[in-house]
Amino acid sequence: MYAGRSITDVAMEIERQQIAKKDFLVSTNALEVDVTDSGAVNLSFGDNVLSADDHALRQISEHTGIPAKYFDRCRREAPALLANNLTHWLHASNDKRLVRTLDNRARAFLSDRYQRIDHNDVAQVVLPALSGVAGLQIVSCEITDRKLYIKAVTQRIQGEVRKGDVLQAGVAISNSEIGMGALRVDPLLFRLVCMNGLIRADESFSKYHVGGRTTIGDNAYALLSDETLKADDRAILLKTRDVVAGALSEATFAQALERAREAAGQKVTGNPAKVIEVLANKVGISEAETGGILRHLIEGGDLSRWGVVNAITAFSQAPTLVYDRATELETVGGKVLDLAASEWQEIAIAA
Repeated sequence: MYAGRSITDVAMEIERQQIAKKDFLVSTNALEVDVTDSGAVNLSFGDNVLSADDHALRQISEHTGIPAKYFDRCRREAPALLANNLTHWLHASNDKRLVRTLDNRARAFLSDRYQRIDHNDVAQVVLPALSGVAGLQIVSCEITDRKLYIKAVTQRIQGEVRKGDVLQAGVAISNSEIGMGALRVDPLLFRLVCMNGLIRADESFSKYHVGGRTTIGDNAYALLSDETLKADDRAILLKTRDVVAGALSEATFAQALERAREAAGQKVTGNPAKVIEVLANKVGISEAETGGILRHLIEGGDLSRWGVVNAITAFSQAPTLVYDRATELETVGGKVLDLAASEWQEIAIAA
């Protein structure tokens, strides 16, 4: 499992971003767009001029109905044409969008129904909850352009899949401020023999960032404050604290441990290379990643469903991966563990 940054460093970055970020509710007919010869896209409204990052640009592309391939080609080869297209279709849509900014760049272009559940709010609820759990250790955390991640493990709850193969109970919390996923709390299994993590996303609590519309009256744009967070947002965060405790319960861990023991007895009877290929198509593993996973499977010498799960989570530690993708692969490992028996059998016999 990637260690990421220390919890102190992550907390300091959350605090820095909390001060540096601003949110605007903007009428699209008040937006002006400039695209430089280098392909940089700037959004202007009122006295604000913001450089849009790639994620915000993809959201703008979707909102205006400009296909991504055409959008990217114009950005490279015809910046003035892209600026005209964007300005025209933004003005034509004549609606309101939430523009989330950080360090003077537009990082998200979202619906006015987007419910802001920010990293600072999550940390204020989750970190005290984690500190109250006996024997708990934060083993990995990070704040990326996409998400906040906190992963913690308790030595108090553990068990063996096989002799010497010890798992410990944990929890993985993640949140996105830019529309890249819900606030999630997922049970985590931590394998001591290789320090791999496995996230069981099907057991999760998640709250998608969708709420009521925020209004700006007759103004072209409005700067939104933290006070616009409503009472139901606070209730969601308090529920998160309760779900963290549930994810770390002995009952939750016992169920997961039993699944792992069953998986250890479910053999791969087909061609391992074909098994990984078929599995990749099913659970979202790229072609470039299959070779590394197959290598870990063969080197591990465990041709069972549990061996396949561990090959995926072992590959998630590859130095070529970014933290976001490494965590996604930990979740893929959980998906494989929780596949229905009939689905697994179809994969296991692939030849």
